Amino acid sequence: MPTFEVPGAELAVALSDEGGHPVVQLHGLTSSRARDRVLNLDLGRGLSGTRLLRYDARGHGRSTGRKVPEDYQWQNLADDLLRLLDRWFPGERVHGVGPSMGTGTLLHAASREPGRFSGLTLMVPPTAWETRAAQAANYRAAAALIEAVGVEEFLATTRGATPPPATIGAPETVPDVADALLPSLFRGAALSDLPDLEALARIDVPATILAWVDDPGHPLSTAETLAALLPKQR
Repeated sequence: MPTFEVPGAELAVALSDEGGHPVVQLHGLTSSRARDRVLNLDLGRGLSGTRLLRYDARGHGRSTGRKVPEDYQWQNLADDLLRLLDRWFPGERVHGVGPSMGTGTLLHAASREPGRFSGLTLMVPPTAWETRAAQAANYRAAAALIEAVGVEEFLATTRGATPPPATIGAPETVPDVADALLPSLFRGAALSDLPDLEALARIDVPATILAWVDDPGHPLSTAETLAALLPKQR
């Protein structure tokens, strides 16, 4: 399996080359290519006639990472994404698709280099701006709890919670992250937010936004704001 070196990590990468348009698929926080396959979120199972690049974000799945929360900020993940596109799709415009953290990564990358993208599919956009502070506090509390009682005890405390609508009916999964890295990933997420509204309004790329109701971690308010801001939202 090919790997790609970025500052502080090696990313596990897979390319399904059936010719056609380049597409890059990202995943959400604590997930991976393998976990997305279990959750039926793997585009490679249903998308044909493309060159599909899938990868595990740093610290996730088979990619390596460091115990440095700042490494996992969405701005830094966007740096990783742009480096991957330079390597696998140099000079081409790519369609990007990803949920939650993947949406955050795509929006940071597209706000910086909109010309790299032909389109965006933004799935379950995460908390952002005014709703981000409470979610960030949840992530910091989760990191502290893991360090205090361990990952197994932490997961036991979450099993009674109402699952997000997107995972209802899917097999139960656990974070595809090394136990030692999980607190840093949560703290990196707590340090993250979507780009500011002015930066988003400059993303002149066709975008499709997919959201669920009754998912406090991915509120409709974020999707609605993005729909109002992105010039070519559809």
